[in-house]
Amino acid sequence: MHVDGAFGLWAAASPELRHLISGVGEADSWTTDAHKTLNVPYDCAMAIVRDPADSIAMFRTGGDYLMYTGLDPWDVTPELSRRARGVPAWAALRSLGKSGVAQLVERLHRNAVRLEAGLRGIPGVVLMNEVPYTQVMFRLATDDATRALGAAILADGTAALTGAEWGGFATLRCSMSSWATTDEDIDLTLEAIGRLTAEVSPRP
Repeated sequence: MHVDGAFGLWAAASPELRHLISGVGEADSWTTDAHKTLNVPYDCAMAIVRDPADSIAMFRTGGDYLMYTGLDPWDVTPELSRRARGVPAWAALRSLGKSGVAQLVERLHRNAVRLEAGLRGIPGVVLMNEVPYTQVMFRLATDDATRALGAAILADGTAALTGAEWGGFATLRCSMSSWATTDEDIDLTLEAIGRLTAEVSPRP
């Protein structure tokens, strides 16, 4: 059993949100993207396996010129030569500490909840998901209007929302992941969404 924990695995750091990943410890492997929560460079992803033998069986290569000393770095990646990607992730974890990571995750969650609450007050906006963590998904009355809103938000430059499809409908998705996002940023985003929704929504 593998768990893709791109965003969600970091909920484990928070006593408040840990219940969201109850049972994940039973999996055989996990992956997560450090750039989405720790804000480190884009390619600092992590893969964790219960049994190192699985990783060795997948990645280890042979060659007389290769000297094995146990679990070598090339046993856990398809690359034999690469930069030290782990250093930025280690540095972030070292500087934040356990409580700092928990506070970061909880702040991202609070930002998502604030955005959700504000979206509920914008006429024409339909929320597409509950917000137990850091993802907010919404749409307008039609797919065309939803896509037009997405393009308008990007052109406006206040925020960056990505298009998605959920349940057969076009949606817009906001992933809270930046440590720098403030309440004011959320409020400015809501103001932009409200203003642009009024512009792109079909007239009655």
